[in-house]
Amino acid sequence: MKYQKRDKLKIQVRYYSRSGNTKTLAEEIAKSLNTKAISIDSEDSIIKEETDILFIGGALYAYGLDNKLKIYIKELDPKQIKKAVVFSTSWISKHSITLMKKILRDKGIEVVEDYIYYKNKPSDNELKEVERKVKEIIKLI
Repeated sequence: MKYQKRDKLKIQVRYYSRSGNTKTLAEEIAKSLNTKAISIDSEDSIIKEETDILFIGGALYAYGLDNKLKIYIKELDPKQIKKAVVFSTSWISKHSITLMKKILRDKGIEVVEDYIYYKNKPSDNELKEVERKVKEIIKLI
């Protein structure tokens, strides 16, 4: 069951993806929330309204986050984002999760401990799990 407007939570999904793997995951997360996944490269990515939950994702590139993603997170307004949930795809490790959480926390944004991570491109079976994972995370918030 997808989340309906009756829940009245303002949820947004933002991501940065070079290979398309994180984009695939972001789109599945957004689909399960009846919202849109927006690349941070888009002019529409700027968050202009209060957001209850921001799902934000990216991957490791040369053992770190891409500068575009770091800058995007650092420019977020903590007064507009109540909580953040991170997600990632990466072939090396889950270190991108730790890095994103740190930048968000340093900004003063509360970060949910749970996260969504898949190694490389999520398989069809893994994508089928996304809605369940999203529901579990939201229940904890």
